[in-house]
Amino acid sequence: MTDTTRSPSTRKVPTLDAGEASALRLWVILSRAHEAIARHAEADVSRHGLTIAEFGILEALYHVGPMLLGELQRRILVSSGGVTYLVDRLVDRGLVERQPCPNDRRARYAALTTEGKRLVARIFPGHARAIEHAMSGLTRADRDRVAVLLKSLGRAAEALPLANDVE
Repeated sequence: MTDTTRSPSTRKVPTLDAGEASALRLWVILSRAHEAIARHAEADVSRHGLTIAEFGILEALYHVGPMLLGELQRRILVSSGGVTYLVDRLVDRGLVERQPCPNDRRARYAALTTEGKRLVARIFPGHARAIEHAMSGLTRADRDRVAVLLKSLGRAAEALPLANDVE
């Protein structure tokens, strides 16, 4: 009898040590929490005809100012082709414009247009409230503690070699 034909109660389950089990449990919890909160964020920005990635670009440009496309890509965590596509869509809508880089003729800045600034100024406060609502299951003090822990976790994970480089 193969594993796929055994009943669920007789399948062999790999043995995990306590550290592995704890890490896997946390990964599932983080993924589910992210998905639940992301649904709130996506629902909020979609009311304004935007995707979450488009809103991420608008919000970054609003708070940071004009950015090179490569900087924008790293900030909102999309591929270089993805950021170009998203900026093109926002340019077509009149919310973003490309500006030349004075130091490098090949590079371009993305910047909010006047209309883009107006849009973000109008919708950002409501978006912040939607995110706070989605995270209302924790107190502000708990959110602050979790933020510190997750930042440490993310930085530590970034510093590690990828799993396929370890084995």
